[in-house]
Amino acid sequence: MAVRHVSRLVVISLATLSKSETVTVAAIEDRVPLLAEAREVIAEFHAMIQRKSQVDLGTWLEWTRATLVESFANGITNDKAAVSAAITTGWSNGQTEGQITKLKLVKRQMYGRGKLDLLQARLIGAD
Repeated sequence: MAVRHVSRLVVISLATLSKSETVTVAAIEDRVPLLAEAREVIAEFHAMIQRKSQVDLGTWLEWTRATLVESFANGITNDKAAVSAAITTGWSNGQTEGQITKLKLVKRQMYGRGKLDLLQARLIGAD
């Protein structure tokens, strides 16, 4: 089984797994107990985000020490203010990122065929 597939099985909720995937996860976690702990840590992080409770963030960061997700937690520690804001506020830059992705896609499709005026006409529409 590919590492990418196992990683996906560890980070998604057990409730969304099929019966065969659940059996696979149970077999893997029996052989590698650290993965079972990592699943718990990740599930708690997901729950914290869904509850919008950044109060638990410090406790969660302490819990992650000496687990398989320690490097992920170190990244969160380095940018704790931004993560706290992301958990507690309803603001997101998803719309902005989507528009930038669309712009870059169109620009790549037009590579070498035009300048700013053609790009503007393609994105905004001809006036």
